[in-house]
Amino acid sequence: MMSVLGVLGAGAMGSGIAQVAATNGWEVQLVDINEDAISSAQVKLQKILNRQVEKGRMTDIEVKGIMGRIYFGSSMQAFEKADLIIEAIVENMDIKKKVFKSIEEIVSDDCILATNTSSLSVTQIAASLDNPSRMVGIHFFNPAPLMKLVEIIPAVQSDHDIVSKSQKIVDNWGKYTVLAKDTPGFIVNKVARPFYSESIKIYEEGIADVATIDWVMTELGGFRMGPFTLTDYIGHDVNYKVTESVWKAFYYDGRYKPSFAQKSLVDAGYLGRKTGRGFYDYSEGAAKPEADKNVEKGTIVLHRVLAMLINEAADTVYMGICNEEAVETAMTKGVNYPKGLLEWGEELGFGYIVNLLDALYNRYHEERYRVSPWLRDRA
Repeated sequence: MMSVLGVLGAGAMGSGIAQVAATNGWEVQLVDINEDAISSAQVKLQKILNRQVEKGRMTDIEVKGIMGRIYFGSSMQAFEKADLIIEAIVENMDIKKKVFKSIEEIVSDDCILATNTSSLSVTQIAASLDNPSRMVGIHFFNPAPLMKLVEIIPAVQSDHDIVSKSQKIVDNWGKYTVLAKDTPGFIVNKVARPFYSESIKIYEEGIADVATIDWVMTELGGFRMGPFTLTDYIGHDVNYKVTESVWKAFYYDGRYKPSFAQKSLVDAGYLGRKTGRGFYDYSEGAAKPEADKNVEKGTIVLHRVLAMLINEAADTVYMGICNEEAVETAMTKGVNYPKGLLEWGEELGFGYIVNLLDALYNRYHEERYRVSPWLRDRA
């Protein structure tokens, strides 16, 4: 008997998850109360799959099969026979709780309920249910069909078998899954913060400009995109909001403090590519700033950002959010880092990283530079 997935929310993330499941033989009920969103999702999905045929990656028959397994609708009643529900709607706790309360009245008792939240507490969402033990976080990355990593986040109330079953389902969809404790940002969004925040701090201090830091991180560091190109691509409204929510959720820990430079862009409406301007100007004929390609200076900038990333990965393990293997997989498969951060730390020397962070702390006396005990022990 074919397994049935219910997906609530037909935006890019919801329809991407629907595509993943349908490609792997699941019947999918894709539901959005906005009928325009449903029609739009159907057209976009067909276009994406047709492109796969043009590139020779799929056949017409495969595409017909995938589209034939996805049912597009605007009523949650369609979830009646679902084995698993994944919610991919707006990041608002009250709305999510309300929605899950309604879903719980429709689905069978053994249906697994999952949220694709990237920043909200899975435990808090679960608390709204009559049976919170069936709730789990299943966090895909955008675009879901291409990104290999999925974070599995048990709520405090989650039944162990439900978590294992959820992980097995997503593994069978061809994804790399990592288990993460239900803490702000989980693994990827927590560990990645310094990639943006420390780069922006270096820029704010006038040590290096935007183009130079991007050049350093891509050419010397091997990252696919520099932090400023990437935040412009993500959108400053989105990136700033994640930074702010992680900062608040960690009781205003200075390590996650947002930056004025990014807030100014948000306030000005310079949200990046989508508005034509962010850290860079994307208007037609705008001059592209030149990077200062001094390798010696660049290496100092690179090591400062890397030290912060390595420290964050080490602290994530120290806090029991995940194990060493999971943090390495999360950052290489989730955000395509050139190598695992703990491996990188070992290569550069844990002692060197600790000394660098201690020197930064002595200079600034900011708690963001405090060294993780995990890292200090290994040094």
